[in-house]
Amino acid sequence: MNNLVAFDESNINWNPMPNVEHAWISILDIDEKAKIVDIILKFSANEKIVLHKHRSVFNTFVIQGEHRIYNSDGELTESRSVGTYTNGSPDIDAHREGGGDEDVIILFSLRPYSDGLIYEILDENHEVDLAVGFNDFKDMKELFESEN
Repeated sequence: MNNLVAFDESNINWNPMPNVEHAWISILDIDEKAKIVDIILKFSANEKIVLHKHRSVFNTFVIQGEHRIYNSDGELTESRSVGTYTNGSPDIDAHREGGGDEDVIILFSLRPYSDGLIYEILDENHEVDLAVGFNDFKDMKELFESEN
């Protein structure tokens, strides 16, 4: 079936993702009881975001574009097209992500099920530069809401 209608992102309240170039975030919901964070991310076309590791279970759904996954050496390891749903587990190896020939928009459901870690942003030596947990997303949501 042809894609007759493009995804309309005009109602999404995008914010630059702190400490991550080429990425924008919209925090949709934070479930305090279940400890789940639902977000939409947009990565720039033909760019790679920071080296990182997922530290909790997560699900993704590609809404628009091509979601590219790169190993820490920058080699493309996976490409996910529109409509791809993925169940993810905490990472052993660091990676980068990015968009294909157009910006990619992805629904992420981050599921730490605790106040624990969700992401670790790494430097080029694979040392943790920034650890991001459940409460950091709560703080980020409050900050974004106060700015809009």
